Amino acid sequence: MKAAAIKKGQDRAKAEGFKTMGTVKRSTCGEEFLIGQQLPFADPEEAENQARWLETMLAEEHRRNQQHGDKIDLPDPRFM
Repeated sequence: MKAAAIKKGQDRAKAEGFKTMGTVKRSTCGEEFLIGQQLPFADPEEAENQARWLETMLAEEHRRNQQHGDKIDLPDPRFM
């Protein structure tokens, strides 16, 4: 796993070897997710693409009345 979205307030949000690259906040529910990438692979442009993907996935969960998980593995932007 090179990148993950961690719900803000979780201990995993400060995982060793990961750098926080940004935050996604849902206006619908107010929950915030930190975009974390492994340090040798940290890339701000990739983080922006992952944030857009995450926003789409969280919106879909709302449409399906599903709860957001505490951790969501983010895809490699090359395959999104």
